[in-house]
Amino acid sequence: MTTLHITVGDRAQVRKDTLQFIQDAEADELDQSDEQAVLQFGTYDDLVDSLTPLRLTLIQAIAKNHPSSMREAARLVDRDVSDVHADLKHLEVLGILELEEGGPGGAIQPIVPFDKIEMHIDYPLLDDGDVDSTPASAD
Repeated sequence: MTTLHITVGDRAQVRKDTLQFIQDAEADELDQSDEQAVLQFGTYDDLVDSLTPLRLTLIQAIAKNHPSSMREAARLVDRDVSDVHADLKHLEVLGILELEEGGPGGAIQPIVPFDKIEMHIDYPLLDDGDVDSTPASAD
């Protein structure tokens, strides 16, 4: 089973992790755990903007039904082809799916290379600066 792990982290940490990954890859120091599929968004808003309910439904329909074209994918979710095309391009840029040429009649076929998506979202309710170390009064 291939799982896509989606996380949310601050942009500075995403940049640091990416640079470290590149350095490890160039030095051939990656182990098996480093090779898992991970998509990290800089903020919760980035995640919500990119993985809308319509896009998640589209991903699931493609994974289940393996459509042979973008048009067939649009039919599966009962949406306009141009809207689905835009969503597929966006999801391809994120690495959530692949668009392969060579479908019937030269169609571009959307392929989801994952069996499962796991999301880990840290959503702090207080900023570090908002935390008061004094205990609350029981009065």
